[in-house]
Amino acid sequence: MEPPDTRAGARRAPRLLWLVLLLAAHPGVRAEMHVSVPPLVEVMRGERVTLSCTPLKKPDHFVLEWFLMERSGARRRLASAEQQGSELHGTVHDLWGRSPPYQLDPQGSLVLTEAQVGDERDYVCVVTAGAAGTAEATSRLRVFAQPEATEVLPNEGTLSVMDQAPQIATCSSRNGNPAPQITWYRNGRLLEVPMEMNEEGYMTIRTVREASGLLSLSSTLYLRVRKADRNASFHCAAQYSLPGDRHGRLDSPAFNLTVHYPTEHVRLWVGSPSTPEGWVREGDAVQLLCEGDGSPNPEYMFFRLQNTQEEVLSTNLEGKLTLEGVNRSQSGTYGCRVEDFDAAEDVLLSQTLGLKVAYLDPLELSTGKELSVFLNSSTAAVTCSAQAQPEPALRWTKDSVPLEDGPTLLLGPFTFDSAGTYVCEASVPSVPLLSRTQSFRLVVQGSPELKAKELDPRVEGSWTEGDEVELICSARGYPEPILTWSQPGAQLAEPAHSGQGWASSSLTLRVTSSLGREGVSCEASNSHGRLRHVFHFGTVAPQTAQAGVAVMAVAISVGILLLVVAAFYCMRRKGRSACCRHREKGTPPGESELSRPGSERPEQTGLLVGGPGGARSGSGAFRDEC
Repeated sequence: MEPPDTRAGARRAPRLLWLVLLLAAHPGVRAEMHVSVPPLVEVMRGERVTLSCTPLKKPDHFVLEWFLMERSGARRRLASAEQQGSELHGTVHDLWGRSPPYQLDPQGSLVLTEAQVGDERDYVCVVTAGAAGTAEATSRLRVFAQPEATEVLPNEGTLSVMDQAPQIATCSSRNGNPAPQITWYRNGRLLEVPMEMNEEGYMTIRTVREASGLLSLSSTLYLRVRKADRNASFHCAAQYSLPGDRHGRLDSPAFNLTVHYPTEHVRLWVGSPSTPEGWVREGDAVQLLCEGDGSPNPEYMFFRLQNTQEEVLSTNLEGKLTLEGVNRSQSGTYGCRVEDFDAAEDVLLSQTLGLKVAYLDPLELSTGKELSVFLNSSTAAVTCSAQAQPEPALRWTKDSVPLEDGPTLLLGPFTFDSAGTYVCEASVPSVPLLSRTQSFRLVVQGSPELKAKELDPRVEGSWTEGDEVELICSARGYPEPILTWSQPGAQLAEPAHSGQGWASSSLTLRVTSSLGREGVSCEASNSHGRLRHVFHFGTVAPQTAQAGVAVMAVAISVGILLLVVAAFYCMRRKGRSACCRHREKGTPPGESELSRPGSERPEQTGLLVGGPGGARSGSGAFRDEC
């Protein structure tokens, strides 16, 4: 009889066998190995790629292999490495000739020196460690490429608003990876257009894989244009992906469309300066401008209405009509018609306006250029006539001083102050710079008026003969008076600057007693009469006092001169007398007569008086003088 433990062990043995077989059939259970690889690697095209593969528990001996997953699902071995001792010996098995080839670094990492778009695959790392089992892990490689600059090819033709979704433009983004996305914009705002064809707008997309493996994308926009699109700015943009969930954007240059739309409104106006009422000045160049809001510019026809008939003046594409040197006969109704055959039937394609030519003819005065009246005569009326359109405003001035408003000027009674130049001014307030003037000269005839500058008041008898005085007389009248003086030497009269003002004459003379009695007169005369004024001096004092003083001064001067001569004469006689006596008495030479005792002065000897003892016979009185 078997022991109980033996029978129990026999029952457990088949169970362990089935467990071993089950573990052997399931690799995940069989392998105690685990491998670590980066699940996703993202790089830019041309960059270096390193795919690492690291066993979590390194056994003493293992084999590491790299496989490339084909799109068909098959595996292609690229490289392998075997752990021998502390070193890992690797071998590259790629026979498909990648350039540059795959590499295996000492740690067993798969190296791609320049990433290419074709390298964008799944890479499997398998580690086999014998009894420890086998483990594998997959790393996915993504290669990004920035596309070239976005290009746009707009439709350069004319797009009509009546067409149903014509082609607008084609946008292209070349050589990128992954394929970019193209969006359209109008005036900077995103255009939401579907991919399905419809009458309002849609877009199509076409993707092409280049020989390099890069992707090129083109998008064509179809859109029904509106009138507002004539000034709209369109462009497209390509949005592409970058490593690290980043994105970039490349915008195309902006472009405009040539939109054809029919005319809806027509406007006609006067382009040259005109008044709000539509007046233009005669002689000016007048420009009529016509504008329709259709595109392209339609043809414009200008006409003038003559008794309900249209007289065609010009046809052009600029919408301008110039009337050079317009005259009053050209006033009337002018019109412009837009020749747009695409316009709706209910659109008014013509406009008219009234052109009014303002004119002002030269003014006419009832007096002519000169009006002559007599002094103190009655009133006179002067009329200023103006032919103008519209009605002008008239006013009268004299020396820029306003007198009256209106066509008639009333003058009188007349004085010489009334004489002068009168101006009639005509202007049209509603038409700037349209004005004229006409003037006439008023002449007041009459006998002269005389005005004298009176002498300064003096006390009776304060005028003295020889005093100098200036006398001034002024006269006015018409014909211009002549000024004369009762004394000669007067200066000619200075003419009046105003034509009928005061003319002056002056006389400078010395006062005499006769002038004091008679006075000095000035006279103004013309063909109508004469007028005289006398300047009186009153009593004129004689010059006697001054004469006596002068005679006395002369007498004193003569007396002083005689005294000087007499004194000189006496001194000379005194010396001669002593000399004569010395010679008569035999005074020894060298002895002075004056030194002798008892000698007398010549005055005491009577030598000054001629006589028998005073001089030798036959000699004059001063014969013995030395």
